[in-house]
Amino acid sequence: MTTSAGQPSLSGRASYGRTISGRIIAAAVSALVVAVTAYVATILAFFVAGGAVATNFGQLNSFFIWSAVFTFLFVGLLAMTGSLGRWYGAVATGIIAGALASLVGSSLSVVATGTPFGGAVASFAVGTLVGPNLIFVAAVVVATVTAGRAVWFAFAKRTAPVGGRRVLLVRPPADTLSDGELTHLERTPVDLDLANAQWNAYVTAFADNGWQIEELPLANDLSDSVFIEDDVVLFGGTAVLASPGAESRRGEIESVERAVRSLRLKVARIELPGTLDGGDVLKVGKTVYVGRGGRTNAEGIRQLRGIVAPLGYAVVGVPVTMALHLKSSVTALPDGTVIGFPAIVDEPALFDRFLAVPEIGGLGVVALSHDTVLMAASAPQSAALIADLGYRVITVDISEFEKLEGCITCLSVRVR
Repeated sequence: MTTSAGQPSLSGRASYGRTISGRIIAAAVSALVVAVTAYVATILAFFVAGGAVATNFGQLNSFFIWSAVFTFLFVGLLAMTGSLGRWYGAVATGIIAGALASLVGSSLSVVATGTPFGGAVASFAVGTLVGPNLIFVAAVVVATVTAGRAVWFAFAKRTAPVGGRRVLLVRPPADTLSDGELTHLERTPVDLDLANAQWNAYVTAFADNGWQIEELPLANDLSDSVFIEDDVVLFGGTAVLASPGAESRRGEIESVERAVRSLRLKVARIELPGTLDGGDVLKVGKTVYVGRGGRTNAEGIRQLRGIVAPLGYAVVGVPVTMALHLKSSVTALPDGTVIGFPAIVDEPALFDRFLAVPEIGGLGVVALSHDTVLMAASAPQSAALIADLGYRVITVDISEFEKLEGCITCLSVRVR
């Protein structure tokens, strides 16, 4: 069976995370931990500074309790957007939530004594931000970045789909997409609006199948940055940062490193003079086929072998002379069968199980699950062949990326 993904707007990408109920639970528990931690830390700080006088507890409690309550509310609301997923988002959340909670809480603590709300109360509340509430805001920031994030990630694992978390790393097409590198194709005009619509449909296909979308910032100075697969290769909990063969793409690595570190993956890297593009790496079980071609050199393969051998992977070098990357000529089905268009595969016999597909665009397959794959709409005969093997096939149009030697695997990195 073959279905097609639509092209809705991704203006609500924040909703593509864990389930709504799971996100609410994670946000609420994280916010509660932050509020309680900040409240206790602030009370203890002032109690000790005040000479540990027991009567001070009542005054401190009445002043900070409302700030703690509103910290819970504001941190929870901001956490719902996924802000705790990255450290800088957590810092911003702590500052915003702590400051707003202090203003509201201080105002309420004064109003509770019978003073009517007005300019004097508002001025007092603002003044506390450089006084006692400065300590509280600092406590909120520290608690958010540490305990809040830890709880968020703990619940993210609990609410992830069956089989563990499924996170998709993507980056939107640069406005300069049409200036991307070309090796084997003649340059043809790229419709940027259509490319964006196709990218939206591609991402939506994953979101609709239970993947949490992590979108990296737009990088207009890096024309090929949408092809994020080339920047990093994952081996379980280890992310191997690539060393792009094209010098113009080396600026992509920094932001990708921040993204994988935010997901708490261990990081290794390929260093120059070694070069390695992620599109040259095909994992089939514990066997890692690495294409030796124009973008990946022997030193890059040697370094990768040294990194992944202790993790239990065996690296097999594969010559690539008729395509940009190895995965421009072959990919693998979830059962481990390698598929490809024979005319652009140098050595099909190197693969344990090889299945020829009838179209050059049909060699690209991305596993959405154990029984569902994503394929390019440009290869309907190949999609029918894979469907006949018992897989559910979803097709998306990626014609604008194919003009730049991109394929269905190039546009994402899957974290599982």
